[in-house]
Amino acid sequence: MSIFISGFSDEISDNLEKQIEVVKSLGMEYISLRGIDGKNIGDFTPNEFGRDVLPKLKEKNMKVSSIGSPIGKVFIDDEQGFQKQLLILENICQIANILNCNYIRIFSFFIRKDTDPNSFEFEVIEKIKKFAEIAQKYNVILLHENEKDIFGDIASRCKVIFDKVGSDYFKGIFDFANFVQCKEDTMEAYNLLKEHLLYFHIKDAVYNLSYNVLCGTGDGKIQEILEIAIKNGYTGFLTLEPHLAMFGSLQSLELEEASSVVNESANISGEQGYEMQYKAINEILKKIRV
Repeated sequence: MSIFISGFSDEISDNLEKQIEVVKSLGMEYISLRGIDGKNIGDFTPNEFGRDVLPKLKEKNMKVSSIGSPIGKVFIDDEQGFQKQLLILENICQIANILNCNYIRIFSFFIRKDTDPNSFEFEVIEKIKKFAEIAQKYNVILLHENEKDIFGDIASRCKVIFDKVGSDYFKGIFDFANFVQCKEDTMEAYNLLKEHLLYFHIKDAVYNLSYNVLCGTGDGKIQEILEIAIKNGYTGFLTLEPHLAMFGSLQSLELEEASSVVNESANISGEQGYEMQYKAINEILKKIRV
């Protein structure tokens, strides 16, 4: 395996056939599945997925790098929500097996703003261990994304969960923009977490702006970090998550108002934003000489 570019294709369109059409036109072989025909992948049963989605992927020989699940995007004190997510994860793991996909993106639980995230360390670790046990049963790897407003939003707490969960079925995604938006130095974060990372999300941000910017134009240090990672032997996926334009499921991904995540004045479509990000990461890789 070398370096492969994938992407959250639901940023192009809600319609899966349109998603596939656009990524194929760019020469891409992989997508990351999240929103499918207006429905989150976590809402499909394995049978529904095999009937309604898999044939469309097979027809176009479209491969899936990861599943962008909603697992871990419930509040840490929502026990009913957690129990429901255990069942959803079982379904998603079965879908991953159907796809021959090794990776499922997850999170480490929303933390209420009036509380200290560190006080929930034990609960977070124990719940992620239960997720990892399910993943082990299906031989898939859960990849934690450093999302805003969750326990593992900053590098030090990401390190805590990787170390204390201690499972080969629970590893890390490095999301440049999310670390920037949490006021983290991305190079310091990378150096702290690199031994746990199996995947990169390609989106960028600027410290003094709320919205995302074209990769390589923000404070994420994308080129510098990827150059180090690749020279040190990183192989795998770089998954586009541009967040440069509004798309159907964006509000469900954010605790805050979704419009604050994108620069509405840019006035571009999801398809345009996706293509811009694809071309930008390829320019970065040319400079690294990959």
